[in-house]
Amino acid sequence: MSNTWASGFQTQREELTDVELAVEGSFPEWLTGTFISNGPGQFEVGDTQLEHWFDALAMLKRVRIGEGTVRYTNRFVRSDDFRVARDERRVRRALPGTPADGSGLRRLYQSLTGEFQDNPSIGVLKLDGDAYAVTESRCGIEIDPETLQTTGRRDLTAGLEADITLGHTHADGGTQWGLAADFGRTCAYTVFRRAPGEPPTELTRLAFDHRPPYVHAFALTEHYVVVPESSFGVDFRALLARTPLGGTFLDAFGPRGDSGAFHVLDRSTGERVAEIEAEPFLVYHFANAYERDAETIVVDCVKFTDEAAMTGLTVSNLRSDDPTLPRGDLVRFRLPLQGGRAREEQLVEGPCEFPTINYGYNGRRYEYAYLAVTDRGSLPTGIAKVAVDEPTVREWSEPGLHPGEAIFVSAPSASAEDEGVLLSLALDGANDRSVVLCLDATTLEERGRAARPHRDEPRIDRVSRTITV
Repeated sequence: MSNTWASGFQTQREELTDVELAVEGSFPEWLTGTFISNGPGQFEVGDTQLEHWFDALAMLKRVRIGEGTVRYTNRFVRSDDFRVARDERRVRRALPGTPADGSGLRRLYQSLTGEFQDNPSIGVLKLDGDAYAVTESRCGIEIDPETLQTTGRRDLTAGLEADITLGHTHADGGTQWGLAADFGRTCAYTVFRRAPGEPPTELTRLAFDHRPPYVHAFALTEHYVVVPESSFGVDFRALLARTPLGGTFLDAFGPRGDSGAFHVLDRSTGERVAEIEAEPFLVYHFANAYERDAETIVVDCVKFTDEAAMTGLTVSNLRSDDPTLPRGDLVRFRLPLQGGRAREEQLVEGPCEFPTINYGYNGRRYEYAYLAVTDRGSLPTGIAKVAVDEPTVREWSEPGLHPGEAIFVSAPSASAEDEGVLLSLALDGANDRSVVLCLDATTLEERGRAARPHRDEPRIDRVSRTITV
């Protein structure tokens, strides 16, 4: 089959409001609620082609399911980056692979004053009853979950010594757990928790030199926070020197050393109870982590082994007929709390990404993970269900269809971990449109789909969702 993935890296300018979609098959009667996805929507600004997958301007997609219907809305997030791109046709702030427009002196000033992008293309965060589109930034863009209109802004770093917060958080008993980053004279990551309606409370601050590790997400267990210290990161001195000449985050990204590490922090006190070395790695996303016993933490994640996991995601590469896709494998790390190096076991050979679980089992022993897997091209070609203790793999795929992250929704009164459905927003590259997929989470058999009237861009990160059952 010809290249069916390239259209996933083209701008979709059309915005639709509350369109009813035709359904093939059926969605479960018990499945009602709203599913909100965030991802890339625009790949150029004026005459400038955005260079990296992470540079694209954010577009939200809302799918409402209930009473036998599936309804769809999509809308660009009206960030300051989007407003300037649309009205002035220029890149307002430096993006991971595309420099800001303007003089070298202006770029240097932005870098020295810590003026980061506010294009929120990672996910959607629910906080204090409100919804925010977020990225690795200090700013959350408030949105109306019904209309997807931009309604306000919130400084997510307020109360923290930090330049940005990361887009991935955990929720446990109503408390938000997150990571913030400071890129000043001393670079540091701060673990924080935020009770409903309260400012964030700093738990632990992990300091590094001018080349801190790149950290995108972390894991939470019953008693611990697990922060990965990847073997790759940005040299901020080099970045500062190159910024006036149009250098970007990617130009300063590279290896930090010959190993990685995991920092294990006590959730109650913030004490670092272990720093465990591992073979070199870069991790974007965790499936889960849990305490096997008093001496060992199990961490399941998608592991990359070189900087191509970041530098290889250029738009030109991903659009090509023969892309070089960075390979991530689903691996299991066993972290010995009493000393020694991490022990590693491959669960699924990649390329694979976007691991998800039944989130009710987050931080606890679990049986199943779900993955987006790729056998050709630059976008996923299937969804895999992994029995992590076996491991055994079951897979769903369809020629020409490129599914995104599989979101698990538990059935009412479920008696088994995998009793429910998976929702995925997929690109139908053969017909230049997108579909909402509903798969049985136990068998991976398709239960239903709803075709959207136009093509959406594939996700670049893990989705946030609101599904009420």
